[in-house]
Amino acid sequence: MRAMGRMGSGWWLPVAVLSACGGMPEGELREEAVYQHRQALVSPPPAPSGSLVQYAQPVAVGGSVSAAAGLTPGYAGYTFQVAAGTQLKLEVTHLGSSMYLDTGLFLYGPKDAQGAYGPTVLFQDDDSGYGELSKVGLATLTQAGEYLAVVGWGNAAGMHYRLQVDCVGGACIPQPPPAPSGYTLALVKQPLAPSLQTALDAGNATYENVYAYLSRSDFAWPYSTEASLERAAAAVLAQGAYAGYRTDPAPAVLTYEAFQASIGHPYLPLLADLRATYGNGTGNVQVKRYRRFFSTGPNGDNSRSLNVILFPQSFKVLVFEWTYHEI
Repeated sequence: MRAMGRMGSGWWLPVAVLSACGGMPEGELREEAVYQHRQALVSPPPAPSGSLVQYAQPVAVGGSVSAAAGLTPGYAGYTFQVAAGTQLKLEVTHLGSSMYLDTGLFLYGPKDAQGAYGPTVLFQDDDSGYGELSKVGLATLTQAGEYLAVVGWGNAAGMHYRLQVDCVGGACIPQPPPAPSGYTLALVKQPLAPSLQTALDAGNATYENVYAYLSRSDFAWPYSTEASLERAAAAVLAQGAYAGYRTDPAPAVLTYEAFQASIGHPYLPLLADLRATYGNGTGNVQVKRYRRFFSTGPNGDNSRSLNVILFPQSFKVLVFEWTYHEI
């Protein structure tokens, strides 16, 4: 590794492995003890196929479905249709679900010409809902088509659940109003596409004194006008990890092309892939850059830049932080 010089600016199926409950006899269990007990994670099923897909039941966006869990740990599938750019919340709700039920929730799709939903889990959750129930608070679906939501359960014998699918933004809002003047963006952290992580790792392996970080967040957007770069940057700077950039007196606003040209060559494949992955081909992708400089002593100069990248039509904010230190 070399150093770099200074740079410029339903139907159920059995689950293979799940924990079994134990402890005191049922009559001796206290309610608070049950709350304290944590079930093992409900893992996603193998690539959805067979009975899980064949017997999947439809659920409307804005609607719900209730069902009994199987007598053994398993899964059930539910399908729904969306337009491109739809934003949903999916939740196994407290209302209509059995007390102490432990669930997992997984989303696949869209369905292809062969009738498959693909092996990739687009969104998943174990216990962000009530108790140990599952909730995907924001799922931004960039492609139109049919999707498959899978509910999994562990300690399920004799229990029931209710799956609710709600529209929270994007194309499923029939007559969205303009954004109010005082809106803020609530950023929801999401995983990077695997190809982007691979490209980032390759760039970071080039020089020992240059390193970059990349994160992705989505935001629900129920309005007709686009989110602004200023509000996206404000939401990022509100995070404590980026407090050091708040003192930049003159942050720059860049086109995506200018942003790409200003970054060192190890990351150019990453930035090209980034736009191809999250852009829709027509949206005006914008970047706001903040800088900070400091020294840790002789030959200890540090230069850092925080680049807030807004994809307004894809409802995404990417943060690319580039760091350089003198050696």
